Amino acid sequence: MGNGLFSGPEPDPAGDAGHENAPPRVGFFTDTSVCIGCKACEVACKEWNALPEDGLSLTGMSYDNTVGLGASTWRHVAFIEQPVPAGRTELPLLAPDSGKPAAPDSGKPAAPDSGKQVAGQDDGAGVRWLMSSDVCKHCTHAACLDVCPTGSLFRTEFGTVVVQEDICNGCGYCVPACPYGVIEQRPTDGRAFKCTMCYDRLGAGQEPACAKACPTESIQFGPLDELRERAALRVEQLHDAGVTEARLYGHEPDNGVGGDGAFFLLMDEPEVYGLPPDPVVTTRDLPAMWRHAGIAALSLVTGAALSFALPALTRRSGRT
Repeated sequence: MGNGLFSGPEPDPAGDAGHENAPPRVGFFTDTSVCIGCKACEVACKEWNALPEDGLSLTGMSYDNTVGLGASTWRHVAFIEQPVPAGRTELPLLAPDSGKPAAPDSGKPAAPDSGKQVAGQDDGAGVRWLMSSDVCKHCTHAACLDVCPTGSLFRTEFGTVVVQEDICNGCGYCVPACPYGVIEQRPTDGRAFKCTMCYDRLGAGQEPACAKACPTESIQFGPLDELRERAALRVEQLHDAGVTEARLYGHEPDNGVGGDGAFFLLMDEPEVYGLPPDPVVTTRDLPAMWRHAGIAALSLVTGAALSFALPALTRRSGRT
């Protein structure tokens, strides 16, 4: 089922949600190997969706002033500093559509002998920066849909998951239900908010604002099946170039959430980026839990009935 009660692949989540003749499911493929940390996606998201600003306070954790996804931050660019992997002095990252090194200034292919640094390369001091733009995963089996009591959360005809802010009652059930910790309540009014994948733009035939603003095409938008094929070729390209640590995350349609509508190419383990290594839809076991609860309740009722019935039977048998 597309509402998240069961795990495994779901070929048509929009159709399962009641959308007839739905268009192909769309999603995001975020290639972190070419992310330069410019935060253009964050700015574009805030401007288009009229989101409140996050403040300018420094966290002391890096150049990141937003820290993570939240009710007012639907795109978050992580800045991860780490030592260069042993035995490697540089990461020969390639532009997505070329066999040449990527030029960080323009996001376009550069000459093979270019000595410029690119995202993820050694900065000369034995460390490298990993940049990654995180977003709601728009799960195939979305636990937030399962637990929402008002129908504020719904599955669109594009297969994405959207919150209707005018219907949300602020119960907060969706917050702990999300296996990625994406959705959050806004402190000012208690309602929940998250990425809508620019549902209003999709309806008008436009791509989401973040993908439109990304200068390096790190954020790619399109039909989900096409993006998965493109991502597999990108990983193969990086492996051929010696970047063996490149891997995909959230692309498998039979993972614990039935596949993510927004998946990633990572340059390290998911935990490095603050992502769960093996996410599972949190409502997966709800049917079994309700069955056990029903059996326990029936046992209690039966026991209570017997506790009243047995003494009465005993008294009757004593009179006779």
